[in-house]
Amino acid sequence: MQRRHFLKLSATTTTAVLLSRLTYATSTQTIAINMPDEVWAQSGDEWFRLKAANGSVFSYNDIEVKVKTNGNAKGVYVTSPTQQLNAVRLKWKHNIPSTAKFLGDHWERSYGDLQWKTDRAGVKNPWYVIIYDGRQTACFGVKTGANSVCWWGLGNDSLELTLDTHSGGNGVLLGNRTLHAADIIATSGKAGENPFHTDHRFCGMMCEKPRLPKQPIYGINDWYFAYGNNSFDLIKKTTAMMAELVTDTGNKPFSVIDAGWATYSPLLPGDGGWNDDFSKPNDKFKDMHLLGDEIKKLGMRPGLWMRPLCARHDEKASLLAPKIPGRDDPRNPVLDPTIPENIERIKHNFDVYKQWGYEMVKHDFSTYDITGRWGASMKDSITSPGWNFNDRSKTTAEIILNLYRAIRGAAGDGIYVIGCNTMSHLSAGIFEMCRIGDDTSGREWDRTRKMGVNTLAFRLPQHNKFYAVDGDCVGITTDIAWDRNKQWLQLLAESSAPLFVSGQPEAMGEIQKAAVKKAFTQAAKVQPLGEPLDWMDTMQPEKWRLNNRDVDFNWE
Repeated sequence: MQRRHFLKLSATTTTAVLLSRLTYATSTQTIAINMPDEVWAQSGDEWFRLKAANGSVFSYNDIEVKVKTNGNAKGVYVTSPTQQLNAVRLKWKHNIPSTAKFLGDHWERSYGDLQWKTDRAGVKNPWYVIIYDGRQTACFGVKTGANSVCWWGLGNDSLELTLDTHSGGNGVLLGNRTLHAADIIATSGKAGENPFHTDHRFCGMMCEKPRLPKQPIYGINDWYFAYGNNSFDLIKKTTAMMAELVTDTGNKPFSVIDAGWATYSPLLPGDGGWNDDFSKPNDKFKDMHLLGDEIKKLGMRPGLWMRPLCARHDEKASLLAPKIPGRDDPRNPVLDPTIPENIERIKHNFDVYKQWGYEMVKHDFSTYDITGRWGASMKDSITSPGWNFNDRSKTTAEIILNLYRAIRGAAGDGIYVIGCNTMSHLSAGIFEMCRIGDDTSGREWDRTRKMGVNTLAFRLPQHNKFYAVDGDCVGITTDIAWDRNKQWLQLLAESSAPLFVSGQPEAMGEIQKAAVKKAFTQAAKVQPLGEPLDWMDTMQPEKWRLNNRDVDFNWE
């Protein structure tokens, strides 16, 4: 039996201040957050405060927000039959000590900028926020798969949750339907549990049914030495070279063919072309089915990269997304994801990959193609204002989820899916893996250090709770000193997260091969979750707990 009680608001007890106005379940550590003190709705540019009725219903004209108990969460349901709905904001009176640190997530990939903060002014914490006062950890979030894009804001005496219900750059037109915008969930740290492990446990609460690989994932990828200048022969050569380093035949690695294999079409004189048709290989590859078979013969499992919303250069205008800032390059037309014909084309591509025998697909660019922005640029808003897709009756979050679910359904059980540049919280439970950070590099060590180390440290709590977290590749090339790269290789290999290596043949000497062989052996097996020990004090942690021992790195 769960014993429930209310934590009393105290001006002197930090823990009670952090968890004020919350119902606490001692056996599960689940905190049932109270009804909000204020509810606001945005229609167009105007915000309206909704009037409370019966404690759980809030309304203004015909806009209505209901907050219901959904198991261990509070569900938010919204109707707005005649007015466009841009956002809903819930606000709780909630005192947070000025010295408390807090950590949010990112919209999609992270950009080397995740960190514990104390200055809360104007900070949007996408999806969830972890608050730590030096003794107690409190977590507030929404469950994965929400039908709105959500973020948390911290004030001196308040906690706010904004549910973005835009459809593109305009408010959604719900008509007579009710939008289940999100499910709010919260927890606190258990006795003796540090913030990292509380974060990890909380991620499992936000995503109750993750879709995970059957075995640890590892392998190779050509991008960080080929950068698109790849071919059938190069893939076969590098796969053969790296396959010699595999020791675990019970868990075979993947050889993922990155950008450069699909059909290209030039638009302007002298233009180098871009990916045009992801169901057909170009002349450098010719036969993708044959290449997949060659990869399998060499002892690896074939995978490939694709861009689902990329349109053909001669596409019918009626199938294209509106041109907006960031999505107005005529060389990169984008399909409108709300048009069923376009979804069917994407599903067809996956049918082709299954026929070719590929076992992993990494799909990329979908958030950028939908919003015209990278996650790092989503400061004031997710996208530019004043536009919408063909179907304005669905929120941007619903449009994204429909795309992801279509990809999942088309991939079936035979293809592992990596989402790259995907909305993290919306891909959880749908894809087995997520590329959790912006690109590392085979050319610039500073980029690998920034994007790779930061990303892995701060999003590793999501590993095997949302999906398998892919911190990106180790680009072993002649451009980066080995004494740097070998540390990044070790961290990935012992973190328990997926390991992918981009090994330039000219850079793979005997020392590098021996290190990769060891790393492959480690990454092929289940390991304890790696933990950054100094992550609350630095953006690029150097002290780690790996395989039950402390390891120091020197990223400089």
